[in-house]
Amino acid sequence: MKRLLVFVLLFLFGVMIPIGCTADSPNTGRPGRTDTNILSIYNWSTYIDPDVITEFEQEFGVRVQYDTYESNDALLAKIQPGNPGYDIIVPTSDFVEGMAAQGLLKPLNHDNIPNLVNVDPKFLDTPFDPGNEYSVPYQWGTAGIGYDIEATGEKITSWKQMFDPKFAGQVALLEDSRAMLGVILIALGKDPNTTDPAEIQAAVDYIVDHKEVVATFAPDTGQDLLDQGEVAIAVEWSGDVFQVMEENERIRYVIPEEGTIVWTDNLAIPVGARNPEMAEKFINFVLEPEIGAKISNYVKFGSPNKAAIQQGLILEEDLNNPGIYPPEEVFNKLQYAKELGADTQLFDDAWTELKVAIGR
Repeated sequence: MKRLLVFVLLFLFGVMIPIGCTADSPNTGRPGRTDTNILSIYNWSTYIDPDVITEFEQEFGVRVQYDTYESNDALLAKIQPGNPGYDIIVPTSDFVEGMAAQGLLKPLNHDNIPNLVNVDPKFLDTPFDPGNEYSVPYQWGTAGIGYDIEATGEKITSWKQMFDPKFAGQVALLEDSRAMLGVILIALGKDPNTTDPAEIQAAVDYIVDHKEVVATFAPDTGQDLLDQGEVAIAVEWSGDVFQVMEENERIRYVIPEEGTIVWTDNLAIPVGARNPEMAEKFINFVLEPEIGAKISNYVKFGSPNKAAIQQGLILEEDLNNPGIYPPEEVFNKLQYAKELGADTQLFDDAWTELKVAIGR
């Protein structure tokens, strides 16, 4: 989600219509504005079609203030001390569970979200949010391997393959402890949600034993490094790689044969939201088949909107792409990262050890 073109579009978009893009103050009492005519959204960068924001503003007579972040940790750090005024946030599955447990999310009124019926049942009533009390699925995807076919000289099909010594200094690992250690645990035949210190240590040791291949740890920018030819292989989120693939025919994406992490990013309303009623209208708006399809076709992630798929609104080339919409036999190998509570510290400590050992 980091293409330069998208940044340019979002910049122009912000100039042409009154959307604030301040990272720290979503709603600070600007003259002529009230809480009821502002909707403050905090979302991952380059994760929406700008036309969707324009359409919502025009239909509901509000102004959208749109800020972005690069990680769930950044989102949590912004909301945990006290919501500065955001009405919509987009946490990933396990963070929904954790934030709800901390009392950071406001329960949803499903009566105000009738378009929830458009969502594929397999993305509803999930273990991280039973009954969708706090969240509604927005997009979904996988952590996988993006690679430059000319640079590798071969198809990449497995996690272990990217650690081949011939790729020395050519691999970007994802700067995400749960996802990165999780996929290595999967490669080793372990549960990505293990809390066994010995198993987590085995994942760390495996990477350290192959540290010569590691060029860098990329904070969700691995697709850019691939596109620019700085690395040959990058562990990245699916849609991010597919976005650069549109402009770079050398780039490929694969869900490794061992399986991987699957996730959903979810629309939620944080406690302290200043316009929760309009937030629920926005959630319902996003769940309209045409709007849901427009977003997914733009960002190149999977749509949880079954109605959009059934109505033929998803681009056929995307729908037939197994990296975006994997077949059932592949989907069955995908695993969610679960909220581990205090045991998350095991992964944090292991990650710190790994970074020190790698020296990147």
